[in-house]
Amino acid sequence: MKLYLARSGLQVEDLDQLNIIHVTGTKGKGSTCAFTERILRSYGLKTGFFSSPHLVQVRERIRINGQPISPELFTKHFWHLYHRLEETKDSNSCVSMPAYFRFLTLMAFHIFLQEKVDLAVVEVGIGGAYDCTNIIRKPVVCGISSLGLDHTSLLGDTVEEIAWQKGGIFKHGVPAFTVLQPDGPLAVLQDRAQKISCPLYLCPPLEALEEGGPPLTLGLEGEHQRSNAALALQLARCWLQQKDHQGLGELKVSRPSVLWQMPLAPVFQPTSHMRHGLRDTEWLGRTQVLRRGPLTWYLDGAHTASSVQACVRWFRQALRRSRVPRRGPEVRVLLFNSTGDRDPVALLKLLQPCQFDYAVFCPNLTEVSSAGNADQQNFMVTLDQVLLRCLAHQQHWSHLNEEHASPNLWSPTSLEPGEPTSLLLASHQPHTHSTSSLVFSCISHALQWISQGRDPVFQPPSLPQGLLAHPVAGSGASLLRDAVAIHVLVTGSLHLVGGVLKLLEPALSQ
Repeated sequence: MKLYLARSGLQVEDLDQLNIIHVTGTKGKGSTCAFTERILRSYGLKTGFFSSPHLVQVRERIRINGQPISPELFTKHFWHLYHRLEETKDSNSCVSMPAYFRFLTLMAFHIFLQEKVDLAVVEVGIGGAYDCTNIIRKPVVCGISSLGLDHTSLLGDTVEEIAWQKGGIFKHGVPAFTVLQPDGPLAVLQDRAQKISCPLYLCPPLEALEEGGPPLTLGLEGEHQRSNAALALQLARCWLQQKDHQGLGELKVSRPSVLWQMPLAPVFQPTSHMRHGLRDTEWLGRTQVLRRGPLTWYLDGAHTASSVQACVRWFRQALRRSRVPRRGPEVRVLLFNSTGDRDPVALLKLLQPCQFDYAVFCPNLTEVSSAGNADQQNFMVTLDQVLLRCLAHQQHWSHLNEEHASPNLWSPTSLEPGEPTSLLLASHQPHTHSTSSLVFSCISHALQWISQGRDPVFQPPSLPQGLLAHPVAGSGASLLRDAVAIHVLVTGSLHLVGGVLKLLEPALSQ
């Protein structure tokens, strides 16, 4: 990465000018970055933001003041960097050109420097220690969100191994913050930090910062976002403090306290800028709700066990809040896909208590034809491979249905502590048959079947011939057309959510 950076015309020292906030984690690192960027932008600072993956267009990965860079700016920097690397490549080298993510990382650095941003929030791609963003040697502050198992083929089979990878972004003398983690990974992070004299702090819960003041309103839904917001507040405040900025928020605790043998981060009164930043944060595809006539789309790119658990809690709570007396049937639909080395059985099992009427599976292909969808193509897999995986998901779902086809389904044992039993039992009989699931060849066909022309924005010309040939598709279509409310949860993959957003929100493609 150092060689690529040099060939692109930059030195590692040049990145010190960017005043970087470097963030990693398994669950919530993107949301944490979005909160942090929005808080600091509310202070009038010019922000850069590098994140991954993108949902609809690759330009979303590189943002200035919260907005994806323009097609013109992207094109200009893409070709400038590409030609520079082409001109300097060594024909004898097997890595003469950087791969996709490295290239975009280099491009982001160039753009942030040219745009003269006041700060850059940089989200790690995968892991930390060996991630290409870890070329950053002097960030202003680092953050680690909630840890769990993901990308195990690259990062290790235990949370402790993954914690070691994530802690690789720590730098000597650079303050770092993390949220409450299980004992094992927390000890690994502490050890990592101590060995290089990195001051590591544990974030107090958001409730501690709200005490004595009005509750904080978050722009992102879901109880799990409170942990991300708490981390973002500490990262933003620390950055402001390091840069001698005014408006840090009044401290509530005058002397530092220790929790789990780790210094506790400051407990302070969030400023009005911080409050507005948290409230105004937008981060598409994460606990996002779109209400369209009788259809309500719940979009969350959860793809790990812990994030799917959080997604299920959010979905249930959202259903409970939206419950109003209705005359007629309501239908719940799951639209799911999972990719990579993730365990789809474990994820699908977590989704079972939501009591879906239909489970729909499709690959992360917006349309059967790739025309006009270049930014959402995955050239590492074939159509046969992704369709076979969807059929396997359907089989797993049917098997789980058969396992749960017993009166014990009415038992509230799977509920979260303190959660009302009605969330699980709300006028939904258990579905014990294995035919309540369908596989479609692309996202567009899946959405056409689910919406049945009732979404006022998503209005494709006509249903493809044969789309209702399957008996479940035909009978389900009648039910969906007659339903007074259709609740659709889209989850399992951020790329799936991106494809859905491309069709439901055409403006995102413009």
